[in-house]
Amino acid sequence: MHLNTYVIERDLPGAGDLTDPELHTIATKSNAVLADMAPRVQWVQSYVTADKIYCVYRAVDADAVRDHARCGGFPANVVAEVRSFFDPTTGD
Repeated sequence: MHLNTYVIERDLPGAGDLTDPELHTIATKSNAVLADMAPRVQWVQSYVTADKIYCVYRAVDADAVRDHARCGGFPANVVAEVRSFFDPTTGD
């Protein structure tokens, strides 16, 4: 099964003030939903800013990412497929 990479932008006012126990609760809920959806969706990593959470997922399609958000009760304001990537070594 081929999985594409997606970046999800989640609007969550006050996200930067979430405590470690609150992040643990969110991750636990996400993991439970992912277990039911496997292997269609995989969570790679998330980044918390002041009022948003940005997540990197691998999934069969954007609808699978949206299904995960819906089932978990998470916002998914933007779901964007990654078309390519680059890093500092690209300039070498």
